[in-house]
Amino acid sequence: MTDYYEILGVTRDASPEQIKKAYRRLARQHHPDVTGEDGGSDEMFKDVSRAYDVLSNPEKRRSYDLGGDTSSGGMGGGFGFQDIFETFFGAGSGASAQRGPIPRARRGQDALVRLDLDLAESAFGSHREVQVDTAVVCPMCSGTCCRPGTSPRTCEVCGGRGSVQRVARSFLGQVMTSQPCAACQGFGTVIPEPCTECAGEGRVRSRRTLTVDVPAGVDTGTRIKLTGQGEVGPAGGPAGDVYLEIRERKHETFVRQGDDLHCTLPVPMTAAALGTVLTLDTLDGPQEVDLRPGTQPAQVITLRGLGVGHLHIGGRGDLHIHVDVHVPTGLDEEQTAVLQQLATLRGEERPEARFSAANPGVFAKLRDKFSGR
Repeated sequence: MTDYYEILGVTRDASPEQIKKAYRRLARQHHPDVTGEDGGSDEMFKDVSRAYDVLSNPEKRRSYDLGGDTSSGGMGGGFGFQDIFETFFGAGSGASAQRGPIPRARRGQDALVRLDLDLAESAFGSHREVQVDTAVVCPMCSGTCCRPGTSPRTCEVCGGRGSVQRVARSFLGQVMTSQPCAACQGFGTVIPEPCTECAGEGRVRSRRTLTVDVPAGVDTGTRIKLTGQGEVGPAGGPAGDVYLEIRERKHETFVRQGDDLHCTLPVPMTAAALGTVLTLDTLDGPQEVDLRPGTQPAQVITLRGLGVGHLHIGGRGDLHIHVDVHVPTGLDEEQTAVLQQLATLRGEERPEARFSAANPGVFAKLRDKFSGR
């Protein structure tokens, strides 16, 4: 008995897909239209076809595996026109690939606009007006693409189908294929008299002013979506969206980390030692900062709720003040004498060197993080 598995070059447990793949490869290789007058290839093509006829049909394959009769004459069973057609032309070929005319009106593209904000606007939210340059519906033709008083006309070449059929010859005979109509570009209609304002596009460029409420808590990279405010599509198709991408300007005093704010407060050594009350200009206006006696360098004073608003959830972050104690330089004789007297009173005329674990301070770590160290 002829070994059909050997002819197709597959194992006896090959899947239907593996059998089909092997057949397609061998059919292309040995078909008479490819090999010409080579008699050996012609016979091989017939053997390959018979093998596929049997092994592609579950009942015939079962009977063949049991040693039974699988003859049925011709190329019946699982071997059919669609298999040969896909082998030589690929799936999706033929008239079924074209499904009617293409809609002329299509959705427009989205637009991206950058919006620069001050820190206060990001912290509290703001009401802004933004200018955008986008496509809008043509005011002359209202998106019809035609000169006023005219209308689209059915394409005479394709009869409104948007596609035309071609007849190709193959070893199977005449094969019908379908492709977009070149006369109407697949739309099924033509514009006999295009609108002079939009040149038949159904849309024109225009600058518009949009109003937007920026919520509190936005940050650099935040995007606000304005639905339906983007580009109008061809032939007056639905508009896309506008995305406003926030870019926050650098503040001269405050550094933002999430919804918290950080700043450095320089104070004289004497003020840190004796304590004092300083006034700091915050986003909420002047605020008193109580500097306790003995305030140390890098000490952090936190003012609750004076940071940036939390996006969409309410509440605010905090303001962290990092104390930077300034040690005086360029002392005159009187100032030097006073400090020497203080050192004597504190028993610090000859201080001993005592090492402790390094502590760079919270703000130093923060500074290193923002500088990328």
